[in-house]
Amino acid sequence: MPKPEIHPKWYPEAKVICNGEVVMTTGSTQPELHVDVWSGNHPFFTGTQKILDTEGRVDRFMKKYGMSSTDESDKDNTSK
Repeated sequence: MPKPEIHPKWYPEAKVICNGEVVMTTGSTQPELHVDVWSGNHPFFTGTQKILDTEGRVDRFMKKYGMSSTDESDKDNTSK
């Protein structure tokens, strides 16, 4: 048993709310938990993925610093 008056109140049936909908219940020190992401809509668990970056990191770096792409030099070497 926890010592009296030093622990927060425990809610064994706390509601987890995502986008205004109760998605699960769990134990918590808060009666309601409002979350943006949970296992039901997270890409890791759903298998879907949003591509936010259409340009690769290396391509962005090369473009930002004005470096020539290695693809052009590879094309020159393979044609010889």
